[in-house]
Amino acid sequence: MATAASPAPPATPPLRGVQPLRAGEGNSFFWRKLHSLTGIVPIGAFLIEHIISNFETVHGPLAYAKQVLFLNSLPLVRVLEWTLIFIPLAYHALYGVYIAVRGRNNVNVYPWIGNRFYFSQRVTGIIALFYIVYHVWTQRFSGVNLPEHPGAAFAKVQHELANPWILAVYVIAMIATTWHFAYGTWLFAAKWGITPGDKARRKFGYVCALGGIILCLMGLISIYSVVTAPPAPDDVMPNVMQTSTMTAPTQPVVPTAVTIPDASRPQQ
Repeated sequence: MATAASPAPPATPPLRGVQPLRAGEGNSFFWRKLHSLTGIVPIGAFLIEHIISNFETVHGPLAYAKQVLFLNSLPLVRVLEWTLIFIPLAYHALYGVYIAVRGRNNVNVYPWIGNRFYFSQRVTGIIALFYIVYHVWTQRFSGVNLPEHPGAAFAKVQHELANPWILAVYVIAMIATTWHFAYGTWLFAAKWGITPGDKARRKFGYVCALGGIILCLMGLISIYSVVTAPPAPDDVMPNVMQTSTMTAPTQPVVPTAVTIPDASRPQQ
């Protein structure tokens, strides 16, 4: 006797939105967690500090030079620079490229807003990577050494932004970087369970959007201040980093004769 075929189980709907990172799902769990964390601390914190410091350009070359001098006068500044900026940034960028290459671009198949945001996160991350490499090389490791000559910071940026193509790169990169950080903050809170539920994620999304807009506007205003400012001197603080050590005289010092008055002679 033939048995009736059992009905097929309902198809599982595709998962939408940001899926949480679960322990034990593959070997990349730890590295993805670390990638997510470094995007907020220390890289995100440094991005906020960097934009706030650059906002001193609205007050002119001298105020900006004093800010650069202050940052480069911090204790163990070079150790902090490598351990809290360069090394975490290199890991976050390289692992981010690894994720982007291995991911599938299915925004045309599943055109949900969350999927579009995730795709934009990958694109803005690549834009930010190329910009950061260029920016760090030109401003930190080539040309005038700003840690030794902080007074040349404003003029160095101003000369660079005089090129309209470079100016366009800076504007695009500022928008892409702040978007990447704002949406990355939202992703971090969702993946780490800080914002459980759609309602909490929606509210936190408004906070991230507002923060990203504020940072982006501050960055664009800083760029505008440099471009529209009068030509700055090559160095507004030329003597600030000179040491106070004395050099040996090149000519021998000849002692001058000292005349001692004769006490027996009457004074005129």
